[in-house]
Amino acid sequence: MKNNNNNEEFLFGKSNYTFLLIGLVLIAFGFILMSGGGSDDPNVFSDEIFSFRRIRLAPIVVVSGFIVVIYSIFKKDNSSK
Repeated sequence: MKNNNNNEEFLFGKSNYTFLLIGLVLIAFGFILMSGGGSDDPNVFSDEIFSFRRIRLAPIVVVSGFIVVIYSIFKKDNSSK
């Protein structure tokens, strides 16, 4: 007799996927913070490139996003059987 139980198990739990999504949003937000600041004229150097947002804040946001993604991968889910 065949057991037709279609209970598919996901690799991670719900909280893991939540943390993964939060980490991906942080990474995307960090890259958005890094964008811009260029000039159409190649002879003009913009001091806006070296702003606090692009040099310090954006890389911290991106790295924290990667840390959250790594945490979501290694986190044990308590709701497993």
